[in-house]
Amino acid sequence: MNAEPSRIVLIVEDNTAFLATLADYLEGEGFQVLQAESAAEAFNILAGQPKLDLLITDYRLPGGVTGVMIAEPALKLRPDLSIIYMSGHPAEIIDSATSTLLVAPILAKPFSLAVLRARIDALLPSH
Repeated sequence: MNAEPSRIVLIVEDNTAFLATLADYLEGEGFQVLQAESAAEAFNILAGQPKLDLLITDYRLPGGVTGVMIAEPALKLRPDLSIIYMSGHPAEIIDSATSTLLVAPILAKPFSLAVLRARIDALLPSH
C-alpha cells in the first residue's frame, strides 16, 4: 500500500484551534494537509505547491481579506482545484457574487466533521 496521502488539502483559517482540529481530522482521514492562518501564508503555499486538490478557506480573514480573494486567483492558476468556503456568516459569501459559488459549496459554521467529509467526498472523485 502506498504510504503517501493521495490528496493534498490547503486549509486557510485564522482561528488556530479550529485550524488544528480540521487539520488533525483530515490527516486522520488520509489527506496531506497544508495550513495557513493568513492570506499571505495561503498565497505562499499556492505559489510553491505544485500539486493541490482542495482549498478549504474561511471567508473572513485578517487584514480585510476574504476567502474569495484567495479562491478566485487560485482557480485561475489551477482550474481543476476544488474549493470549500467556511463562514459564520454565509450570506456574505453569497453577497460577494463570486462566480466560484457555482463550484464551491459553503459550510456554515459551526458544522460537523461528518458534513465536511461529505462535502469533500462530493467534490473529489475517489480513486
